[in-house]
Amino acid sequence: MKKTSLLIAMALSAVVTVSGQNPYMPLWEHIPDGEPYVFEDPDNPGKQRVYVYGSHDIIRTDYCGEDQVVWSAPVEDLSAWRYDGVIFKSQYGPDGKALHNDGHADVLFAPDVTERIENGKKVYYLCPNNQAEGRKTMVARADRPDGPFKVCNWNSDTTTKGCFGFDPAIFVDDDGRVYGYWGFIRSYAAELDPTTMYSVKPGTEVVEDLVTGSKQPGIFRFFEASSIRKVMGKYVFIYSRYTEDGEFGLPVSNYTLAYAYSNNPLGPYTYGGTIIDARGRGTDESGKAIETATIGGNTHGSICEINGRWWVFYHRQTGTNVFSRQAMVAPVDVHLEGDKVVISEGEYTSEGFSTEGLNPLARHQAGIACYYTGPERIESKYPNYEYSGSYVAATYPGDNGLDASYSLNNHHSPVINNTDGSIVGYKYFNFNHFNGRDKAEFMITMKPHGVKGRIVVMTDSPWESKGGKVLGQISLTDKDTTEGDYKADIKGLKDLKGKHALFLRFYSDEKGKSLADLYDFIFR
Repeated sequence: MKKTSLLIAMALSAVVTVSGQNPYMPLWEHIPDGEPYVFEDPDNPGKQRVYVYGSHDIIRTDYCGEDQVVWSAPVEDLSAWRYDGVIFKSQYGPDGKALHNDGHADVLFAPDVTERIENGKKVYYLCPNNQAEGRKTMVARADRPDGPFKVCNWNSDTTTKGCFGFDPAIFVDDDGRVYGYWGFIRSYAAELDPTTMYSVKPGTEVVEDLVTGSKQPGIFRFFEASSIRKVMGKYVFIYSRYTEDGEFGLPVSNYTLAYAYSNNPLGPYTYGGTIIDARGRGTDESGKAIETATIGGNTHGSICEINGRWWVFYHRQTGTNVFSRQAMVAPVDVHLEGDKVVISEGEYTSEGFSTEGLNPLARHQAGIACYYTGPERIESKYPNYEYSGSYVAATYPGDNGLDASYSLNNHHSPVINNTDGSIVGYKYFNFNHFNGRDKAEFMITMKPHGVKGRIVVMTDSPWESKGGKVLGQISLTDKDTTEGDYKADIKGLKDLKGKHALFLRFYSDEKGKSLADLYDFIFR
């Protein structure tokens, strides 16, 4: 077994509790394209779990990976995420022989899963989004939501039957009829033959342009990431949308999830709006629209109702390319207004499932930052991005001796490149935990780089002109190079009640030099 695989197996022998923040999985795990579903726990009949199915960014220099894994959590505790293991790996053909001479499996992109009843028993179908030539229609079946899944639509050779294309979604309606959705730039859908679960139902045809594509006129601007849900009797189609140039005051991006709704699974659909913008839209001190998170990338996800509350699941980028994505979540409101499905836009935050606000008296990893921006960020040749200021580094188990355990001292996903003018932010902390105290100590574990400067701790806004409040600061000298805990005396807490954003501002006369790498922090 590879060292990294062994470390992961050791670390995941128990439930990983991560306090429900964003990202809601460990920072060393990279599960983009998350499709969330609530299924019955097969090992605890009557109990339900949330299962998240996604691709697996383990190649590092390209999208996704050769396996798909699943994480799950009990619906009553959305901080207790459990690694349920590899559910599918397309390595062998129908004859049991390797598909590739080098022993590698096919790369698997964004998947989807559905549950149906067969002979009185729950079974599960996975569309693994295998994009190897001849296997793009692949469908697999399992008796449990956590697999293992086995391909069920082989031809006589190493190709597969069916109609699915890129980013497939599969859906079983209440009446037992089955539908498939897929597409890249153009969207497609079809009613499926329930006897196969992968081919078009006889007597029906594929619907082309379920919604208009990103290169066609119209407001839908479909790019990829088809997902389908039934909500209060309506059909909601969720997808990655290309924004228009200047929309929201920002350049074109496919970093948003949008939705459309219909009375029929195959349309026609009406455009609903944006559900999440993973750019973290905000404004600068002058009021100009800016991206306060990763400056580029894609997103893919869906909505899910858990214990009566709706959430949008999506992903963010880390590092300087788009190949190390992490699972994110935000609460949304979903309701009907007459015949219209209304879904509120979720906010890009560090809270995740902890919607009452994070506890400032608990230790938090710096990598849960939801706001990071320097004086200028330049998009270089896709898919790499150049940051002149702060960003979250991508790390994996085994990197620089890091293990896979969710230790608070393992330095996964540090915030780096904290140059003069950089801002790092966290939304939100619940200051009621201070119980009326006016003073505290802010302690941050970091690795200074011998750059003279200061880190100012603020709440509500990084600018005093916009209501920001300075709580304290940490001064650094050109002699500070030792990794350790650095402290700021904090005052003025008694006036802070409820939830507030936390910001760190970096100042130095040495332009373009990072003051420190940030690992974790706590108020005491």
